[in-house]
Amino acid sequence: MTMLNVALPKGRLGEKVYGMFEQAGFECPSIRENSRKLIFENPEKGVRYFWVKPSDVAIYVERGAADVGVAGKDILLEYAPDVYELSDLDIGKCRMAVAAPAGFQDDIRKTLRVATKFTNIARTYYAGIGRDIDIIHLNGSIELAPILGLSDVIVDIVETGTTLKENKLEVVRTIVPISARLIANRSGYKFNQAAIERLVAGLTAQKEENA
Repeated sequence: MTMLNVALPKGRLGEKVYGMFEQAGFECPSIRENSRKLIFENPEKGVRYFWVKPSDVAIYVERGAADVGVAGKDILLEYAPDVYELSDLDIGKCRMAVAAPAGFQDDIRKTLRVATKFTNIARTYYAGIGRDIDIIHLNGSIELAPILGLSDVIVDIVETGTTLKENKLEVVRTIVPISARLIANRSGYKFNQAAIERLVAGLTAQKEENA
């Protein structure tokens, strides 16, 4: 039996995703054992799981180390990996948004300074509305940028908005809703089509039950 290789994002989201895969008939009991292992397999079910950093899932899938994986829509929009996007799992929901200090007024005569780690998403969004911007790429603590005068606004993932409020920032525009997506390697999909379609059907049934 061909093994279906699955890249799971480490953390709470990955544990939730594994629960859905388990319910879909792709269980691997050893993954629930408390260990430092990164790879788990169940030959009877023909499935092998491995934990990877969430932002790396799409790379493993695109390069063929994994046949399928689960990645946030933010990663897919930012890096545009050459993969199939098979299903929206309706979990890990948040949004990509523009946030600014309370009361911010955009002066369109000036170039807008935008701090973000999602440079492609920000660039695409502002190009779409014809706004001239200067992108400041940061890797963390994006909220600091407008507070310290480094930027006018930020583009970042917003889940509850609590961090923004604590830093006296507010969402001024939602760019796109974000959620976890099931993705597949293009050639891996052809070789494992039956198993992947069975997985998609199982995940879709769970979504419909929870709707």
